[in-house]
Amino acid sequence: MTAGRINVEAEEITSEEMAAIDENCEFYGLSRLQLMENAGAAVANEVQAAAANNVRRGGDGKPRIIVFAGRGNNGGDGFVAARHLARDFDVRVFLLGHASEIRTEEARRNWEVLQRSGCILRELRDSSELRLLEDEVSGAAAIIDAIFGTGIRGEIREPEATAIDVMNRARDRGIPVVSVDVPSGLDPDTGAAAGKCVRASTTVTFHKPKPGLRRAAAFVGALKVASIGIPPEVERLAGPGDLKLLRRRRADSHKGDNGRVLIIGGGPFSGAPTLAALAALRAGADWVTIATPKSVSKTIASFSPNLIVKELSSDVFVEDDVPTVLELAGRHDVTVVGMGLGDDIATKNALRALFKSLEGKIVVDADGFYGLELPARGAQKFVITPHAGEFSKIPGVVEKPPADINERVEFVREFSSENKVVTLMKGSTDVISDGKRVKLNTTGNAGMTVGGTGDVLAGVVGAFYAVNEPFRAAVAAAFVSGVAGDLAFQDKGFGLLATDIIENIPKVLLRFGR
Repeated sequence: MTAGRINVEAEEITSEEMAAIDENCEFYGLSRLQLMENAGAAVANEVQAAAANNVRRGGDGKPRIIVFAGRGNNGGDGFVAARHLARDFDVRVFLLGHASEIRTEEARRNWEVLQRSGCILRELRDSSELRLLEDEVSGAAAIIDAIFGTGIRGEIREPEATAIDVMNRARDRGIPVVSVDVPSGLDPDTGAAAGKCVRASTTVTFHKPKPGLRRAAAFVGALKVASIGIPPEVERLAGPGDLKLLRRRRADSHKGDNGRVLIIGGGPFSGAPTLAALAALRAGADWVTIATPKSVSKTIASFSPNLIVKELSSDVFVEDDVPTVLELAGRHDVTVVGMGLGDDIATKNALRALFKSLEGKIVVDADGFYGLELPARGAQKFVITPHAGEFSKIPGVVEKPPADINERVEFVREFSSENKVVTLMKGSTDVISDGKRVKLNTTGNAGMTVGGTGDVLAGVVGAFYAVNEPFRAAVAAAFVSGVAGDLAFQDKGFGLLATDIIENIPKVLLRFGR
């Protein structure tokens, strides 16, 4: 589909969300090189239309197109557009910098192809060179702005600053300027312009409009959107891009800055809360405390010296322990409730009492559902992680999740919306929703039906949620846990254990740049 004018009601996407989709497409087999090809072709279509209305002949009789290209992927889109236009136009590409400085493999490959295309290529490192070329620019039928795109950060330096001035003067003389994705110098998310910004005649943005484009008509000109071949089904899949959306650890951070997680679990079982705690630590949490009944506290403490264990008063979680747990929750960023608590009536009563007062970030799994009261109230911000059978544990929930995946997606979305929670419904395909957004996670394998994998997932959700918003945390946790399980399966097959998944969590984080 060629670029077309967008509807004012079209859904927006931030620049970081778009970058995440690009990375996820690569993970699922739709390469960045193909996306760049589609983007450049869409720009070429728009430029061809713009030039047709402003015919100025070059030296060989063909209308002239000038491309100002940066050294990143925005420049790569410009290289593709230049190649598509080279048959019918006198195309001249001004690369701002040296070709050896092109930053991405996709842009570099398209530059190499462009060298054999018949286009005139110039590598410009000094603003004075651009001023000498201004007469050449003034004879153009159209200009392509492919300098920065969404990658603008900070002050505009030379030679890019002069290139922007040259394009704006050309625009003032009636030469159409087509910006690739975002006018260079414009913040795509806020619409704020840097010290210098291209004033485009037309902006061709990709996939969906960025929010800042609608706020900056003076710079954007006619706003058009181009499909670049990203299927809605792929856009919905969780992937490594969702992991990149999480907050990055600062080099100067201190203990606790990267998440303090409280886990309330154990009593009938000691392994479940331990697995959740170890998973949270492997997922990057700084500090993990397990509040657990005295019947298993010493056993849990013996599993690892990395665990902080707070012994509660009874052999199971009881109402008398609720004040202690609430006090502990106040010193942690997120509370993870439910693993291994059991179904004793005293524990169910304690859970109901706990949820009447517990506020802030809360992850609920397993036996925690027995005391859960929905919808969420006040400052409660729940992420719940049930599989299909566990919905029946939640008081008042009588409808069973449907088996059909499309119906299940709608069920989870409606449930999340009505109850003001983020739901991560576990299954062969995980469904994650905050009531508006929906993501599907297809990583993982049949070996992960072994006991403890849900506890691991809850721990990873807790670690990510401690320092991130709930939907992003849940999506990234589902993906990481699934890929860690896939790595474990490669080594252990159907003999994999929950602990094998935990040991692979750091490998996943390192593989995808966390």
